[in-house]
Amino acid sequence: MLKAYYNIDAIEAGLDEVGRGCLAGPVVAAAVILPRDYKHSFLNDSKQLTKAQRLELEKEIIRESVSWAVAEVDNIEIDKINILKASFLAMHRAVDKLRIRPEHLLVDGNRFTPYPMIPHTCIIKGDAHYLSIAAASVLAKNYRDELMSNLSRQFPHYGWEQNVGYPTIHHRKAIVLHGPCSYHRMTFKLTKEESDQSVEETEDLGFL
Repeated sequence: MLKAYYNIDAIEAGLDEVGRGCLAGPVVAAAVILPRDYKHSFLNDSKQLTKAQRLELEKEIIRESVSWAVAEVDNIEIDKINILKASFLAMHRAVDKLRIRPEHLLVDGNRFTPYPMIPHTCIIKGDAHYLSIAAASVLAKNYRDELMSNLSRQFPHYGWEQNVGYPTIHHRKAIVLHGPCSYHRMTFKLTKEESDQSVEETEDLGFL
């Protein structure tokens, strides 16, 4: 079972983002403040959960959390400032939207741009260790998956309803055949010829 908190003496928000490695769409982050006594038997890193589990967990997280928020940085802004800065900015925007100001931020990963006047702690693979980060990963992934599925109706050839913008073989081939669209990140290497990523790296994303 994941840990309920890192700093028991502070109002703590878990932060996580999804979509950093995608070729299209926004990067999305969530912030979640859970009750200090919150427990859950199978809440975990969203990548380890089924879609049905994530959707069920989302209802509970929204119902039980002290405060939660989801925010995004779109592909245009990603191209302007780079994906790392955009990921941190999305997290900052999620914190901005919380109706209760946290006193400590628990961030998934090993780097973070400090949020003004709120201390933070980075936790590598934090979504597999802390409930608040895992909850944030669930909300962010559900939000982004639904967004990309909706966009796929407008741009059906890219297969976003399945790959949600990640660099699968199908997605790259569709970019070669149809060209990129207004939601693609033009600073990314969009085709196989442009990219030095191996097929194995794409497979590691879990979409092939």
